[in-house]
Amino acid sequence: MDIKAKIEEIVTKIKNDKDFSSTFMNDPASAIESVIGIDLPNDQINALIEGVKGKITLDKAGDTLSSIKKLF
Repeated sequence: MDIKAKIEEIVTKIKNDKDFSSTFMNDPASAIESVIGIDLPNDQINALIEGVKGKITLDKAGDTLSSIKKLF
């Protein structure tokens, strides 16, 4: 399984699907397992959750920086 690709897939789904986004915020482990289709051990699912949250944070920071650059 390509972890980086799965993180990208999950982040895209969070951005585009409000229901999935809500599910991820309430129960990230179940949301991720529904996308990848397998039940992972807690340490692996926690690593994926942190990866997704980190990617979302980076994307938001990038969007903010792009907005600021447009001002100048």
